[in-house]
Parts: sequence; structure tokens; C-alpha cells
Amino acid sequence: MTYLPNPSQAHAALSTPSEAAKGKPASPLSSFEFWPGWAFYTPVVLYWILLGIRYGDFSTPTAANPRIETGGLCGESKSGILDMAGSIASRWIAPYVTLTTGTDDTHRALDAMTAKGLSVPVVVKPDIGCNGTGVKLARTEAELSAALAAFPRQIKLVLQRLIPYRHEAGLFYIRHPDSPRGEISSLTYKDIPTLVGNGHATVLDLLKQDPRTSLLLHIYTPRLHARLNEVLAAGETLDLVFAGNHCKGAIFHNGAADITPALVTRVDEIMQDIPDFHFGRIDVKFESVDALKRGENFEIIEINGVGSEATHIWDSRTTLREAYAAQFHHYRETFRIGAKKKKEGWKSSGLWHGVRLWRQQKRLLASYPLND
Repeated sequence: MTYLPNPSQAHAALSTPSEAAKGKPASPLSSFEFWPGWAFYTPVVLYWILLGIRYGDFSTPTAANPRIETGGLCGESKSGILDMAGSIASRWIAPYVTLTTGTDDTHRALDAMTAKGLSVPVVVKPDIGCNGTGVKLARTEAELSAALAAFPRQIKLVLQRLIPYRHEAGLFYIRHPDSPRGEISSLTYKDIPTLVGNGHATVLDLLKQDPRTSLLLHIYTPRLHARLNEVLAAGETLDLVFAGNHCKGAIFHNGAADITPALVTRVDEIMQDIPDFHFGRIDVKFESVDALKRGENFEIIEINGVGSEATHIWDSRTTLREAYAAQFHHYRETFRIGAKKKKEGWKSSGLWHGVRLWRQQKRLLASYPLND
């Protein structure tokens, strides 16, 4: 079974530096890559508590992006963040409309899309959500209707034009309020794993034959249950996931070596056109690595606030020590930024308000359909 990571059907075409830079042999998974959340994040939570004690407010980071609900820690509106974009930033964001599920959803969605100059294919995703939960690709009007019907009623959705670029990346942006210029602290390439048929093995056989997917059948088989016994023709390909999220099966690679002054300048120009945004991850699709390094030919999928991660830590070659160092650095920065914004007069959201929104978001996530 041939196993090809996308976005380029070859690592080298992506110029991902992790193997060469670290000099480590390829391995299917890192030692901690799929630990239970409580196991990996307990030290992070403890560090957050220590910082909260030091700053006298456990919710200090929520002031880092004060115009966003909880600073983007939880419960924030995806469209609400994108709506804040000025004339410069909006040119880099893939066009979208919103819709609250109810009755006659398909006709209302098509009317809204037509008014914005959109047509299928579109990506349908919940306005409040995380980790790719509920993200659906609608290639046709029939698939759009099915995707809308899969959500509970009175759920606000974002319908976004499908970006034509194959490649995806996450760029982590930090700018202190007293600094005229921001930085990109992390760049992560997101590969979509693809099975390639040989004319006799079933999809399930191919999954079991690969060193990585064989360890993660619980992630891939629920989404592919209708095709597990299908035999792919020789050379036929099957993407294992659509959403570029690590916990949903995408494969992440550290692209730090490809952070260039041109890319930093472009991203800084965009993010400074979003009022009082200082800390978070920008998820983009892009034409090529060379174009991305020049700060060209990419489109923004969404912008995430203080609840987002520097996702290069999920590169299988990242050590646990390196992962925690990155986590601690970023959370320390968001406390520092939040404290500076509070001195400007902005307020943090408060611990219990954040807890209520987190519980509400958790209930919403449980109600969403399986992502594509």
C-alpha cells in the first residue's frame, strides 16, 4: 500500500524542515501525540494556574483580544472574528455567509450565497466550534441540503467558499500592544493523508497496512465506515479526512524554517487590520510553499484567538520537552499581553463567565454531526 501525505503527494514538495533539521528518523507517532487530553494538558493547566496567581486573575489572557468573546478562549463566534476585518484583511479571507438553521434552510442558504456571489462547493461549519468538529464539505446543492439538515435547529453556521488551494497551514501570530510589529511564532503544515489503491486491497486493509493509520483506526474508520470494504482501483486515491485538524486525522509538520520576513510582514499587515487582535492562529490554504514564503497566494479559512495552539507541537518528531516549552511560552505571552491590555482599560472576561461558555460550547460540540 502506498501512502501519500497531501498537500503535495510528497513531503519534499512541501519543504517541511522537521526531518532534516532535527536529524531524526521518521516515526509514525510521537511518544505523546495521542495521549488522553487530561494526561497531556495537566501540566499546561497547572502552569496556567501559576500564571493566574502571579497576575491576580486567572482569566487575564481573555483580555489579549478584548473585542472577541473570552479573547477567543472558548465560546467565540468564528464569523464574529472575521467580521471585524478591515478593508485590507478582508481581501485575504475566503468569502462566507452565515445561516441559523431552522426551516427552508437550503433555499435561505442559496439566497444568502447568491447575494454574496457564492455557489457550491462550500464548506459548512458551526459558528461556535473547535477542532474541526462538524465541518462538512458540500460539493452540490443536494450535499448542502444534507449538511444543513445534519445540524440541530437554531445553530448558527458559516458557509464559506471552498478555497481552491490544496495546501493548508497554521500560522501563529503574536503582537504585544506596545510593539509596532508582530511576529509569527509557529508555522505548521497540515497534510491530508491519502490512501492509494492497488486493485485488490480494501480500504480497511490499506489502513491496517500503513504504520501510522494502523495505529489510528479509531479516528479514520467511523468516517469511512461505508467504504471500508471497498477495493480501490490501482492508482485510485482516497483522502482520509477533509478538515485539517490533527485530532481528526490530518498530519502536522513543523514549517518554522519557512517563516520569512516577507511572510511576517504580510501577516502583520493583515492582523493589524483587525482591531485589538494580538494573539492567535491564522489557518490558511495556499498555492505553494514558495508563494507562501513570499506572502502571496493564500487565503484565510479562519482566525482563532487565545484558545488556539501553536500546532507544530504535533509534528511526530517534536519531543515532549519541546512541546511543553512551546505551550508554556505561548501561554506566558498571552498572560503578558492580557495584562498590558488591562492596563489600557480593557477587562478580562472573568473565570466563571468563561467556565459557563466552555460548558455551553461542550454541549454544542456534542450535538454536531461527524466531520468530513
